[in-house]
Order: sequence, then C-alpha cells, then structure tokens
Amino acid sequence: MAVDALDTRILRLLIEQPRTSVREYARILGVARGTVQARIDRLERDGVITSTGPVLSPAALGHPVLAFVHVEVTQGRLDEVGDALAGVPEIVEAFSITGGGDLLTRVVARDAGHLEDVIQRLIRLPGVVRTRTEIALRERVPHRLLPLVEAIGQRSGAV
Repeated sequence: MAVDALDTRILRLLIEQPRTSVREYARILGVARGTVQARIDRLERDGVITSTGPVLSPAALGHPVLAFVHVEVTQGRLDEVGDALAGVPEIVEAFSITGGGDLLTRVVARDAGHLEDVIQRLIRLPGVVRTRTEIALRERVPHRLLPLVEAIGQRSGAV
C-alpha cells in the first residue's frame, strides 16, 4: 500500500501523540478533520494501523524476565503446536521461522524459576521435539516504528 506524505505525518502524530483527538491532529496538520479521519480509516482498513490500544509492560505487570524460546516441532504438527502455544499466557508472541527451529516465541516470566516452568510446559506439548532458550539481558532498542515511518515518508517526499 502506498503511504504518501500526509499519511506519514498522520502516522507520526499517532505514534508520538496517541491520545490526541482527530480534531487536534487536523489542526496540527492544517487539514480538514474529515480528511484526517478518512486517512486514518483507510490506514486501518489497509492494515497499516493494526491497533489503537495501550502498549503494556510485562515487567510492570510482574513479569520482568524476557526470553526467546526456539521450538523444534515434529514434521506435520506445526499448526497444532502453534495453536497450543496460544494457550500459554506467558507467550506474548510466536512466529514460524527458518533456520534453527520451527517456531520462535517471546516468553515473559516472573523469575528464572517461573521461566523454567513455562519451558517445561512447552516441552510437554504434543509435537514439541526440543526447545532452546535465550534470555534477554537488557533492551537496547525498544520496539519502535517511527524511524521506519519517517524513512518511508522521506522516500515519498514527506519531510
């Protein structure tokens, strides 16, 4: 989907000022409120904007340990295991991958012992052959999309 200069400016505002009203976005951008709303609606419909809810901190929710768990799956059971992973609340993301393993999960835990319990639960799932765990020590680049939005905007002529 093509994102033009105005879309880029709208996305920047949505990222930087998520609690601002569409009316205020329109005032800041110097365009009609209906134009901003139509653009936001299109960006949502096209799947560019996928969420408008708050971003939560697992650490603040009592789960400060972050680990990436690679899961190797018996051939032909990827969907079954993927569905089972969705039933584990400590798994906050899971992806099918290439390379070492079949699935990569992002797991949060209260402490090392809790992480071990979660991993043991994964190992017991039918179709899981083995796991490999890497514990994150410190976040170096937080999840962000504004630099990407800005780069796309520069390519489309936005400044």
